[in-house]
Amino acid sequence: MTTKSIPLTPELHAYLVAHGSPPDDVMRDLIDETRAALPGDAQMQVAPEQAAFLTFLTRLLNVRQAVEVGTFTGLSALAIARGLAEGGRLTCLDISEEYTGIARRYWARAGVADRIDLRIGPAADTLHDMPHERHLDFAFIDADKTGYPIYWSELVPRMRPGGVIAVDNVLRGGRVIAPQNADDRAIAAFNDEVLADVRVEAVMLPVADGLTLARVL
Repeated sequence: MTTKSIPLTPELHAYLVAHGSPPDDVMRDLIDETRAALPGDAQMQVAPEQAAFLTFLTRLLNVRQAVEVGTFTGLSALAIARGLAEGGRLTCLDISEEYTGIARRYWARAGVADRIDLRIGPAADTLHDMPHERHLDFAFIDADKTGYPIYWSELVPRMRPGGVIAVDNVLRGGRVIAPQNADDRAIAAFNDEVLADVRVEAVMLPVADGLTLARVL
């Protein structure tokens, strides 16, 4: 099979980022603070081009009700919140007061804090307690990898027809081909689960560490 995909060198990646909507000062400062304050965990933050894509996608879908599973320091939530339709709401689920404390400051600075409902606690429990009707327009999963099947099972029945679930880290640095640890194996199995799920149509994109977009039927 012929492929037109090309590897991204650091130089080509910089070119790619430079030719999309750039991070503004708020996003740039959030990225810098996360890297400085949490050097061991900063890789959990979405890539700048991924943040731009989330805003673009949220606007394209005219999202009014969104859920994010895994917020970290809030860059992806900021991106989604900026793309919401007028009156839209984003519910963020995370377990860390420390990380989301950084997020809250930047949401306030960006003027989107009133659009975000942050809930601290196990995401599986919070999702399970949400209304069971199909009311969500968009969901973003970027949390503990072994929990992905649980979050998926709770979210799909709550998505409106045509709603979209975006799932991050589905390539695991390429290790889904030959999983090396429990998280790699969990994602490889999850990817197969999504492929077999007749309730959605899905596409996997080579954005950052791999991004699956699933449209719920």
